[in-house]
Amino acid sequence: MGEGMHLETNTPAPAATKKPKSKWIKPVAFIAGTAAILTAGGFVMQSMSPKVGQAATETAGKAAPTTDRPVKVMARVNKEIIPFDMVAEECVARYGKEVLDDIINRTMIQQACEAAGVTVTEEEVTAEINRIAKRFNLDVNNWYQMLQAERGINPQQYRRSVIWPMLALKKLASEKIDIKEEELNRAFVRNYGPRVKARMILMDNLRRATTVWEKANADADNFEKYAQEFSIDPQSRALGGSVPPIPKYSGNDSLEKAAFALKEGEISGVIEVGPSRFAIIKCEGRTVPTVNELTQEIRDSLYDELAEQKTQVSVAKTFEEIQKSTRIDNYLTATVTGPDRVPAANAPGANAPGAPQQPAAPTGAVRLGNRPANNGN
Repeated sequence: MGEGMHLETNTPAPAATKKPKSKWIKPVAFIAGTAAILTAGGFVMQSMSPKVGQAATETAGKAAPTTDRPVKVMARVNKEIIPFDMVAEECVARYGKEVLDDIINRTMIQQACEAAGVTVTEEEVTAEINRIAKRFNLDVNNWYQMLQAERGINPQQYRRSVIWPMLALKKLASEKIDIKEEELNRAFVRNYGPRVKARMILMDNLRRATTVWEKANADADNFEKYAQEFSIDPQSRALGGSVPPIPKYSGNDSLEKAAFALKEGEISGVIEVGPSRFAIIKCEGRTVPTVNELTQEIRDSLYDELAEQKTQVSVAKTFEEIQKSTRIDNYLTATVTGPDRVPAANAPGANAPGAPQQPAAPTGAVRLGNRPANNGN
């Protein structure tokens, strides 16, 4: 199959990966929108449950059971062997859910491709990786090394669990991307237009935000001090409330409208910028644009940027539709998702001795087997 690109339902689980850092570094943001729905399961390490950990401890000092088949030995400690099955059970206990989710997602996409007559070749995967690496001025080897170092994802996993699904979903979405002139103009203003230089105090309670606004408004020269004392945003708080200059058309209309209405030195009112999020900003002037003309080169760059954004929205929508139309009986987590979600009382392995006892099923899923759902009581 060549690096696992043509997905099979019996694809072996990828090797466990190290715990990722908390954020993608900047280059990976390009693929984060799609990768998030495809690969989140494959890269997060979780600690084993107490029951599994106890079982592993009890097994650790025992010799491997005698069976009719040869025992694959993974290690030997003095005269005592550590068999493959013991290691496999430990891996499933630690990473099984995430790895299985990754395989399930790829299987869903593969089945949708087969139904639609869509194929993604290894040459297409390679070309896409080359394109992404070139976009960030890296050769492919350096791109792979960056992914390995920053995200703990090896080249095979990247091809199989990020790029192949992304290309497949793009083909399945197959929506014509239509970029209007107005969208290009707004993108030009957003990327190259004037911005408001500001300091911000971010709060999560309207009453407290109003109290802080009264203090800051009466003592504008000490706005930086109030930001350090009251803002809930740790990054800007450490900088006295300093935030990146605020552009137009960046996605938060209420914040932009308030910012561009201010003159230098003025303080806004309390601005609701999101659910339970309230901001107070002080204007410190505006940036001066260095680009004032929408040239053809800039137009092409903005078109590609907007097309990529729309494509990712379409890809996410397509994946969601595939999920909704696919029946998944997950015997590891003992849940059923998708259409006709009827509990399967005789699901294979659902009630088998030693089957993993998992926490409550996620929203939109039903439990498999006869075990009642755990509602956290």
